[in-house]
Amino acid sequence: MAFLHSPSLSLSPHSSKNQTLFSPLTSETTLSYFGFPTFAALQKTHKLGFRPLSRNPNIMSIMPESHVVTESTVPPYNVLITGSTKGIGYALAKEFLRSGDKVIICSRTAERVESAVLNLREEFGEQHVWGTVCDVREGKDVKALVAFARDKLKHIDIWINNAGSNAYSYKPLAETSDDDLIEVVTTNTLGLMLCCREAIKMMLDQPRGGHIFNIDGAGSDGRPTPRFAAYGATKRSVVHLTKSIQAELRMQEVKNVMVHNLSPGMVTTDLLMSGAITKQAKFFINVLAEPAEVVAEYLVPCIRSILSNGSMKPTYIRFLTGLKAYSQIFSRFAFGARRNRYLIED
Repeated sequence: MAFLHSPSLSLSPHSSKNQTLFSPLTSETTLSYFGFPTFAALQKTHKLGFRPLSRNPNIMSIMPESHVVTESTVPPYNVLITGSTKGIGYALAKEFLRSGDKVIICSRTAERVESAVLNLREEFGEQHVWGTVCDVREGKDVKALVAFARDKLKHIDIWINNAGSNAYSYKPLAETSDDDLIEVVTTNTLGLMLCCREAIKMMLDQPRGGHIFNIDGAGSDGRPTPRFAAYGATKRSVVHLTKSIQAELRMQEVKNVMVHNLSPGMVTTDLLMSGAITKQAKFFINVLAEPAEVVAEYLVPCIRSILSNGSMKPTYIRFLTGLKAYSQIFSRFAFGARRNRYLIED
């Protein structure tokens, strides 16, 4: 599952012809967990007054490229989510199932897969959800995941790369063990690359193509992540990898496969809460974090709308936008809103 999803509040405008787009990479005024700007910086961000390309302020294009509109993919959709036996991955799976889609979940732990599939089938039926063991760090496992998906659903419309790890470690880099570093880097970076590679190869052979969504996390906006530097570095690489793959697909003139970024913001997972030991951390979790179910309820319709609209334009979908974060922080300072919401700060 993904850990400590960064709000990645970045509002740097780039013009393309007569359009104003948002870039998630170039702004100095960004916000990430344990790397917060001053309140004055947030005010500056708010006053810049940028507007999103979409009417939905949480759907932002990350590249000023003209898009190719293909034939709309008619729901229900076939969805595959890595790291989906708990946390935001599991919440996304449930929300897709509520929408009538079919879902494949996976995890590296057999017991978790069995339990999650059982629970989901009790609620949504046996012919809507399947699960398998997959360690995304192993190429053979990811290939087997593709074979499993083809066997059960024939094709995958939406592949969400959510599997991630922080090794449950909160230490300065100098104190981090070899095993923890290897766990974080192989899961978050190598695992993501393997999944993207196999998902693209699968979707290139599908007449209806497909969409891949890479979930970001703290550090993806370039701000520091003290006490989990390795995790932040791997999540910074997520955005770069997505952009590089987008460039490769354009270079190869691929019209039916697209890779996107997905930002759930701060989600109240066990990993997030276990790292909340400072007053600052508790403050921002109370003010900005949301339960996985709330985040999934918002993100899934945004994801599905890309397919239903037939768009092949790269997007960066965010649950927690700059304006939303600023408003919640302002409400906290002005009215005491969300104080001690999850954690006692005093």
